[in-house]
Amino acid sequence: MADQSKNTPEIFELNNGTMQVKISNYGTTITSLSVPDKNGKLGDVVLGFDSVDPYVKGLAPYFGCIVGRVANRIKEGKFSLNGVNYTLPINKPPNSLHGGNKGFDKKIWEVAGHKRDGEKPFITFKYHSADGEEGYPGAVSVTATYTLTSATTMRLDMEAVPENKDTPINLAQHTYWNLAGHDSGNILDHKIQIWGSHITPVDEYTVPTGEILPVKGTPFDFTEEKRIGESIGEVGIGYDHNYVLDCPDQEKEGLKHAAKLSDAASSRVLNLWTNVPGMQFYTGNYVNGVVGKGNAVYGKHAGVCLETQGFPNAINQSNFPSVVVKAGEKYNHTMLFEFSA
Repeated sequence: MADQSKNTPEIFELNNGTMQVKISNYGTTITSLSVPDKNGKLGDVVLGFDSVDPYVKGLAPYFGCIVGRVANRIKEGKFSLNGVNYTLPINKPPNSLHGGNKGFDKKIWEVAGHKRDGEKPFITFKYHSADGEEGYPGAVSVTATYTLTSATTMRLDMEAVPENKDTPINLAQHTYWNLAGHDSGNILDHKIQIWGSHITPVDEYTVPTGEILPVKGTPFDFTEEKRIGESIGEVGIGYDHNYVLDCPDQEKEGLKHAAKLSDAASSRVLNLWTNVPGMQFYTGNYVNGVVGKGNAVYGKHAGVCLETQGFPNAINQSNFPSVVVKAGEKYNHTMLFEFSA
């Protein structure tokens, strides 16, 4: 069975009696996540497909997957490290996005462990990224473990170790959330609070300019809870920006509070905690008529992504926290998804 999972895309389940999560070994993709609403009724709150085929066929705009080796954009697909210049595939012209043409989201990961139900169900995926894959230096061993740590909490631990060369690593979990239910329309009436008082503003190609600017008095200010749709008309087609997470006084299990997302209709709330410096707040601006689970049609703003990450294009911005991991050292990225109603 283990050998089969190495080359066959499948969907695996975690179920603790309160929440149910389905995750594929193709891109370690969350295809479904069901949590109770205020009446205890289970609802699937992530955009996705009923089977693995549409993911494999490339129909998902990064629905639910882990992206890497480097999430988000690298300007013009170029960087230099230790005196060597590297060129990456330009898969979102004029930049390289989410690891290139065939990033971690398009790989079949090995299932290294799986406990479907009972106390703290989990699944661990492993992937070995070869030296030179998608233009990146050095071989890297990657693991991702999803665990249902309590009745309505899921934890994700991502680790990566470069084996022989220093390399940039910046993994991100790219689920599109809709707490009213994946098939309930847009998320503009969701409210969000983001524990970030600054953003990294972007150029016309969504690459950070290198500045770090305060959100106070701008449409980007979510330091107090606010409707996502309230000022979205003032930021072009929608939000697609990296927030600088700066909340030392809000901590849980050594993680800092990144965001609180809530939906009034279902009373569902998602609190997100992490240990990395940034979070991409993306409002599904490019989703357009994707036919998903149960033939639900996902349009613009059908889901919201809360991608905790290193800053985009950090490899080319010396004033951003470094995303370079030295050979033999370990990259650790944890996310805690805490649901309530």
